[in-house]
Amino acid sequence: MKQLFAYITIIRPLNVILGGLTIVISSFIVKYNGPISFVIFAVLVVMFYTAGANTLNDYFDYKIDKINRPDRAISSGLVLRRHALIFSLFAFILGTLFALQLNKNSQLVSICISLPLIIGYNAKLKYFPLIGNIVVALILSLSFIYAGFIFDNIKPLIIPAVLAFSLTLIREIVKDMADIIGDKSVGLKTFPIIYGENKTIVLCTVLSALLGIGSFVPFITGYYNIFYGILLILTVEIPLAVVVILLLNKPNIATAKRSTKLLKFCTLGGLFSIYIGTI
Repeated sequence: MKQLFAYITIIRPLNVILGGLTIVISSFIVKYNGPISFVIFAVLVVMFYTAGANTLNDYFDYKIDKINRPDRAISSGLVLRRHALIFSLFAFILGTLFALQLNKNSQLVSICISLPLIIGYNAKLKYFPLIGNIVVALILSLSFIYAGFIFDNIKPLIIPAVLAFSLTLIREIVKDMADIIGDKSVGLKTFPIIYGENKTIVLCTVLSALLGIGSFVPFITGYYNIFYGILLILTVEIPLAVVVILLLNKPNIATAKRSTKLLKFCTLGGLFSIYIGTI
């Protein structure tokens, strides 16, 4: 039973579900009324690619996870590395098969851009300061561009893509602070390792301030309604401020770990804010 549970947890089910939910909410934002099969295929592509990416991440990061996350499937010994690699490849193949059922532009984004970025990040790009963070943020934001191509309406999804990119970038940098001990042990060159804790907090503060101001522009200009503004304050602006205050007052690994969880909530909250803002 433990081994079965390990195979479930290795894909990080919550992330997989959130990935699929991104496509569903995107279809609501653009008011899509085409074939439901397109939505289903698009959701399956994102979910299988997310499952494959998370499993591949654990495959490459097993040494780091022995320090940072010893309870994960591979680092705990419940899943063999080669089995995780096979599982990951299988998920990518299934995702690609579903992607081939959709239009050419969406295939360009999913198969030709997102999938190589996922593999490239895990194999090499994560070793470079900020570049790895930017790549992860780009992969997440591409989900909206991908949905825009499928639903033949990209414009309403540009702001969600930018918001997702910005929040994910901040979260990934904070996550590097939380993982600094394990990352150092394998020679990773993340921003906190190269430039130190103080400069990392300054960077996160500046990015959070820019995001906080920028995300309010669509409300001020009337692009989204008042409900967007209210939900944005509750689910993005306030949590961002809390993260910055926590990092400034208690700059340690425990704080960084709590902050990454809060920032994941911000991404979902921002998505719902945009959906409500378009009604």
